[in-house]
Amino acid sequence: MSNILSRLFQPKTIAIVGGGAWCEQVIKQSQGMGFTGEIWPVHPRSDEIAGYPAYKSLTDLPSPPDAVFIGINRHATIELVASLAAMGAGGAVCFASGFSEAAAEDTTGDDLQAQLVAAAGEMPILGPNCYGFINALDGALLWPDQHGCQRVDHGVAILTQSSNIAINLTMQQRGLPIAYVVTCGNMAQTSQAQIASALIDDPRVTAVGLHIEGFSNLREWEALAAKAHLKGVPLIALKVGASEQAQQATVSHTASLAGSDAGAQAFLDRLGIPRLSALPDLLETLKLLHCYGPLPSGNIASISCSGGEASLIADMSVQTTLNFPPLSRRQQVELREALGPMVALNNPLDYHTYIWRDQKAMARAWSGLTGDDIGMTFSIVDYPTTDAADWICATQAALTVRVNTQARFAVVATLPELMPADVAADLMAGGVVPFLGLREALSATQAAASLGVPKQAPVCLPGTATPTQTLTEAASKRALEQHGLQVPQNRSVHGQTAISAAAAELRPPFAIKGVGLAHKSEHAAVRLAVMPEDVVAIAADIGTDDVLIEEMVTGAVAELLVGVTRDDAHGYVLTLGAGGVLTEILRDTVSLLLPVQSTEIEVALNTLNCAPLLAGYRGKPAAHMAAIVEAVLAVQSYVLANAQTVSEVEINPLLCTPDRAVAVDALIRKA
Repeated sequence: MSNILSRLFQPKTIAIVGGGAWCEQVIKQSQGMGFTGEIWPVHPRSDEIAGYPAYKSLTDLPSPPDAVFIGINRHATIELVASLAAMGAGGAVCFASGFSEAAAEDTTGDDLQAQLVAAAGEMPILGPNCYGFINALDGALLWPDQHGCQRVDHGVAILTQSSNIAINLTMQQRGLPIAYVVTCGNMAQTSQAQIASALIDDPRVTAVGLHIEGFSNLREWEALAAKAHLKGVPLIALKVGASEQAQQATVSHTASLAGSDAGAQAFLDRLGIPRLSALPDLLETLKLLHCYGPLPSGNIASISCSGGEASLIADMSVQTTLNFPPLSRRQQVELREALGPMVALNNPLDYHTYIWRDQKAMARAWSGLTGDDIGMTFSIVDYPTTDAADWICATQAALTVRVNTQARFAVVATLPELMPADVAADLMAGGVVPFLGLREALSATQAAASLGVPKQAPVCLPGTATPTQTLTEAASKRALEQHGLQVPQNRSVHGQTAISAAAAELRPPFAIKGVGLAHKSEHAAVRLAVMPEDVVAIAADIGTDDVLIEEMVTGAVAELLVGVTRDDAHGYVLTLGAGGVLTEILRDTVSLLLPVQSTEIEVALNTLNCAPLLAGYRGKPAAHMAAIVEAVLAVQSYVLANAQTVSEVEINPLLCTPDRAVAVDALIRKA
């Protein structure tokens, strides 16, 4: 680890400042992990703490400590951090709470946090409001509570803003070797992305799991993703904030800006970081990545001694992007030799129980489901909680498969409680993934097969000016037309004479719309297929002072929504989806972050449920895909050129015909 955080996370000397049970626990946990460095308790009124002689003050220490646990109140913490920085300490864990996370209850919290950062200067600090870190590789930790970590020689790193979640994750009994656990707290100075960047410098770290409550500096995350990809260290994330309640809890708990979940997902996609939705899935994915790294494909194979389990995994995989390829000729030959004529060969495969307890035959059969085109092979085995001795043959068969084939192989228990901890440890030691839970296994495999390459282009960082105006439809169209968007010929007019003149200048039939209404269709202020002789009467019936008259677009095969919104946490979110008056009901959308390339737009459009309409549905002509892409790029061009002021752009609908894509309604909100 060759950066400023290395001294903190790999210390030779640690100091614990404060008294009480928390500080005693830090010392005891260090002893329990076999820390071989110096431990220096600091307390003005104690002669010894947890069996170690106590120093009265920092100035009495033999040398500036590498890592310091600060277990005193928030005001005293600031003074102590300043002293540590001045003496050249390596870094500190700020345990105290009452900083920015409590600003809603205590208005001084933000100011105290700013003072803390200023006091630290260049010295790294974790927190405040955090438990610290565990380095299970070197037995070094600043941790004031129980934990379940054990010494390992290599393993995964886990970073979370929640100390309680960190404790729970260390207690896992899934065979996962955990190298580092770091709690980030408020991230007043040192961010989660910076910490992860430091940890992947340690060659003993095989993968990193991130429990993320909110992104802060987007450029740091982009740099982390690029660095991790270059080093070949996979990153995965559990990002909270999908619900409105979770977003509110995040802001009140950590003072992080959660932002829109669509923006968060688009940002993770852009970084090439798979997103998990549950802690068990996070752990199982880390386990798979620790063993094999990213998977080359989502092709999977499954073998079990029960048709029920074969059907179960087949049905459960339908909701994933995973695929069961048909058996190759080689696989069929090998399986037939191992299983005989009584077993129907399929993928997933039910091999019955003819060969149970015949370890060599089991290994031959299970090996038959591996192959170069298979990303992961599962053997479904549920170990009984009463007496698992009769199932040792399954464990040994799996280990034999790995030795003989070097294929990516997993033993899966359909229920997490049906995989004993000692069996999981034995399988992991032999390079076989022990999956606890069938759903979790599929989720982990999908994530490991979907690790992407980070986009090189940085996201567009928007301005922060408050939007103060909403342009009229006509003005919005004019602004977007200047960037290449196709719009109908139109006139925005007032009064009968101007209305008649506009009708004479344009080609019928017409669309006539009221001006100044946010949702014109709800006010019956959109009239279509109007002929010249009816224009004046219909304009009067609409009732607005001004009306927009435009040439109707005919021959549309699909209606799309193209929208861009400013997301202060993630950048500009581009939303593509099914358009028209049913947009909110259909909710058929996909989101990306600007800037995007034409190929990304095409891929995104093809994921929509309405994609068959664009391709030509039931004999109807296809939409002009190139024109649609050009329309989206035109909207992007406007946004990028006005990033300091624009807040929202919406085209709904974009009428897609076989030869063009035309925006027949538009809205722009900006400062």
